[in-house]
Amino acid sequence: MQPAFRARASGRPVGPDRMGNLGRSLLAALVVLLVLGAGGAIFTWYKFFREEPQPEWITSDPDLRFKYGSIGAERDAGIPYWIFYVLPRMFPEKLPGPGGYASLGVVWEEGQELPVGFSKKVVGFPRVANNCAACHTASYRTSADSAPVLVPTGPNHTLNLWAFFRFLIDCAKDPRFNADNLMGEIRLVTDLSFIDSVIYRFLLIPITKKTLLEREEQFAWLYRKDFPPWGRGRDDAMNLTKYFMIRWPMDDSLGPTDMPSLWNLKKYRPEQGMRMNFAGDSHDPYSVIIDSALGLLGAAPKDNDEFLAQVRWLQDYVSNKPAPKYPFPIDAVKAERGKVLFDGNCAACHASSRTGTVVPLAEVGTSRDRLDTWNEKAAIEANRAVAEMSIERPGLVEEPLRGYIAAFLDGIWLRAPYLHNGSVPTLRDLLEPPSQRPAVFWRGYDLYDPQHVGFVNSEAEAGRFGTRHEVSAKGGGNQGHTFGTSLPAEDKDALVEYLKTL
Repeated sequence: MQPAFRARASGRPVGPDRMGNLGRSLLAALVVLLVLGAGGAIFTWYKFFREEPQPEWITSDPDLRFKYGSIGAERDAGIPYWIFYVLPRMFPEKLPGPGGYASLGVVWEEGQELPVGFSKKVVGFPRVANNCAACHTASYRTSADSAPVLVPTGPNHTLNLWAFFRFLIDCAKDPRFNADNLMGEIRLVTDLSFIDSVIYRFLLIPITKKTLLEREEQFAWLYRKDFPPWGRGRDDAMNLTKYFMIRWPMDDSLGPTDMPSLWNLKKYRPEQGMRMNFAGDSHDPYSVIIDSALGLLGAAPKDNDEFLAQVRWLQDYVSNKPAPKYPFPIDAVKAERGKVLFDGNCAACHASSRTGTVVPLAEVGTSRDRLDTWNEKAAIEANRAVAEMSIERPGLVEEPLRGYIAAFLDGIWLRAPYLHNGSVPTLRDLLEPPSQRPAVFWRGYDLYDPQHVGFVNSEAEAGRFGTRHEVSAKGGGNQGHTFGTSLPAEDKDALVEYLKTL
């Protein structure tokens, strides 16, 4: 029986004071609930969703912004900073070698907290993600005792992306990846507040493990025994698109390719029939940057306007970044003779209206593995997926692939190894018949070889740091592109000398 009803039944009237007190009590309770709810909402926003701008030293310098700037991947694809920090300490045996993340061949500037291509941003808490520079910053040394020279927008020929992906999945699969062990390691390197310790223990560590394990199926083809590792400086871009963007079931294709250079992209003219990517499967630089950035985000952008503004900044940056100059002396007389040979043997594809367009596979004769990783149906599905995000772009070419792009040769000296799949270590080797090109060499060493124009690649020197490439392995064939291979040796040397000047 309600209090007011009992009061009336007993003949005692309910006075206005008692009703007023009840009303004030209810109002006070409501206010308390609202304050608690608001406080909880503010706490949740502050600890999990607030975004802090990156430091000005990153955002105000174009090169630093390219190397360390966020493209928004931290929100959905980022790893909590302290988890990222301690993983190599906990699981060193899952890395390719000693040295922590450095064993993956990342480019790491002296004095920097993270490798090039790794962005750190606070989204509720500090998170680490990748940006374009991870795959597109080159490094080389002019001598064994010199410091590396970094070239933003160049191909990262040292990065072992295959091993990086597997490292994250293998760590998550290990039963030692749990709150007790991770918190033990984190406590050795930092003092988290009580609240942050609770958040890491009960939320961030379990969620990170779950998220990484959910990606295991998408990375399943990296674990196939019949598929060789990509090796340093290569990725399997179209399979990544298939399995992550359009979520296709795994097939038997494998098409690793070299990391491409991104400098001077304004040279590409889609209106003149030029295409992008090694096989001409994308229409223009804008589309390529969008698709690559979406792959790093791992989800639809939080804000399309903000995302596309970042894409336009990246396009402007890479379009106007010039190719680097060759850093060693050039024999001008030999190079002049080499230009005549270039005009007679190479210019028809690499310095003509044909440059940047597709050369049929039957003509160029190189490995077709990359072509077999993609098709018209996949392009249609990928374009549909991006359109569903309300993002407009010319997109991927919705037609069968038939060959490879006749490449521009600006900065060709820094784009070793050569051919689309990186199966020929130096330019001088490329001018030999396929049967005389190295059948085995070591990829990913950063000491430059100015004589042959490429990187030192013998096992004796590069074997300690690089990855073994066998041309007999799937996706590794060095056949084709026999142009200039019948020239006399002195003409080949002159041609290589001219290529240094481009």
